[in-house]
Amino acid sequence: MQFCLDTAGTYYLRNSIVRGVHMNKQLTWKVGGAQGEGIDSTGEILATTLNRIGYYIFAYRHFMSLIKGGHTNYKIRISSEPVRYHGDDLQVLVAFDQLSINENLREMNADGVIIYDDKFQAELPEGSAVRLCPVPLTGIAKELGNVIIKNMVAAGASCRLLNLELQPFFEVVEEKFGSKGKDLIERNIKAIQQGYDYMKEHFADEMFQLPTAPQVDRPHLLMTGNEAVGLGALLAGCRFLAAYPITPATEILYWLLENMPNYGGKIVQAEDEIAACIMAIGANYAGVRAMTSTSGPGFSLMMEALGLAGISETPLVIVDVMRGGPSTGLPTKTEQSDINQATYGSHGEMPRIVLAPTTIEECFYYMIDAFNLAERYQCPVIVTSDLYLGMSKQSVDDLDMSRVVIDRGAVVTQEELDQRGQKTYPRYAVTESGISPRPFPGMPHGRFCALSNEHDDTGLEIEDTDGRVAQMDKRFRKLDTFNGGEHVSYKGPEQPDVVLVGFGSTTAQIAEAFAELSSTYSIGHLQIGCVYPFPTEAVRKILAHTKQIFVIENNKTGQLAQMLQQNVGMVDKVEAILKYNGNPFTVRDITTTVRG
Repeated sequence: MQFCLDTAGTYYLRNSIVRGVHMNKQLTWKVGGAQGEGIDSTGEILATTLNRIGYYIFAYRHFMSLIKGGHTNYKIRISSEPVRYHGDDLQVLVAFDQLSINENLREMNADGVIIYDDKFQAELPEGSAVRLCPVPLTGIAKELGNVIIKNMVAAGASCRLLNLELQPFFEVVEEKFGSKGKDLIERNIKAIQQGYDYMKEHFADEMFQLPTAPQVDRPHLLMTGNEAVGLGALLAGCRFLAAYPITPATEILYWLLENMPNYGGKIVQAEDEIAACIMAIGANYAGVRAMTSTSGPGFSLMMEALGLAGISETPLVIVDVMRGGPSTGLPTKTEQSDINQATYGSHGEMPRIVLAPTTIEECFYYMIDAFNLAERYQCPVIVTSDLYLGMSKQSVDDLDMSRVVIDRGAVVTQEELDQRGQKTYPRYAVTESGISPRPFPGMPHGRFCALSNEHDDTGLEIEDTDGRVAQMDKRFRKLDTFNGGEHVSYKGPEQPDVVLVGFGSTTAQIAEAFAELSSTYSIGHLQIGCVYPFPTEAVRKILAHTKQIFVIENNKTGQLAQMLQQNVGMVDKVEAILKYNGNPFTVRDITTTVRG
């Protein structure tokens, strides 16, 4: 099935209550508690099972930089139609402590329900209409012999509240814990069953009715952006990853560590990000498609190596899963503040390409593009994701494998080298296109040097002015044929009064805001998937007749807005809608600002 970018029509519908049952077109559910209480496991089992039943889900993890303690939550949006955002509102909250209620009550609809552990006395503000359902989550777990499985008791209570059959959940538990023994499986199944039974006995009138699950021949894919990056790299022919663990990019390393060796690939956990980047450059120089993955602090350490790839014209793919900065900043919160670093980082000047996938599907497709572009233009390609896109989990329809095409660019064949019959090869020959065909090390008659110094056409160090200018001009000519407009998408009228502009993970919230505002505004939605070289002509054509431009981005200084003003102009029309508190945008953040 071909992936379609159109996400209009997925905006919220408030619950209506019919005979005590909450009727929903879609539903949002969240579990919250201290880290170390199995919050993620509860969410993962619910998300996995609902996806298998046929529902579309989007799951978002909010967590702190702690192993235990603090507050964490896992939110799932459940729908009969594709969804790419976890939702502004909340219908069901499972609270393991009062802090979870305090932190999440502001999201809840007036007719929402809170299932909470009766080991504490839940408190709500005076006048709140939210329904409280105390359940002995800890008590039941203790009776079953392990307090940690209170999360499975909570899952069972949620199943009853959502009117779900238990057998699919039991099957997922058997798969998840199959390697840990029959006793653990049975204990978890009992916990789910007893949570369900308690909810049914004590809160029989409280129930949400989910929409009918779509009929599917097989379950949707259920994946994170980081997993999609890994899969895209693997199918693009990447066979070497060097990386250093760093939140929120570590999942890319782990996913490829589990899968790449099955296809002849190698993984190296380097001693630091500097070494990781240089290893990736070395592997690419040797002819192996290679990459490194990191987040902002690690990307900063790679800047000198980035310059090495630039001047040696060695293909290189870097994935930067952005998080809150500067310095250590907010390691477990989302942000989009590395765009300037990706665009201008490293000293001196060199051609590069910076891609910004907007959806989990595009994380897959853009990795195919990244490796092809890196070898076609013999330059670094930086793929910017962020924590929200990288670590959120979504139901995905089949990926379009016809888009997996390998283009290794201008590579010299052994026959061509033999015809020349010379020991050295002019790897950096000055060409009209700026792209010089490359041999791989070890090919007879293809010897050349690859230095970090300026060089002549065989790679030997030079300092003469004419040679320097010729090589600089050559390197910058290579992107003259690059069309960043291929990574620009637009939806709306040809001459809108207002345009919402974003890049990266903001696309889903902007799409829902666009759908909500379209009834009262002449409005368009522009999403920019390539931020450098900036797709000036494509963007200018879309914005030429608009009256007002809102640029939505998760950073303090409006980096995309500044790029738009610098490259397209229209300075007086641009207004940045910014969010940099570590949380992703809500649809309400956008619509409230646009409406003024």
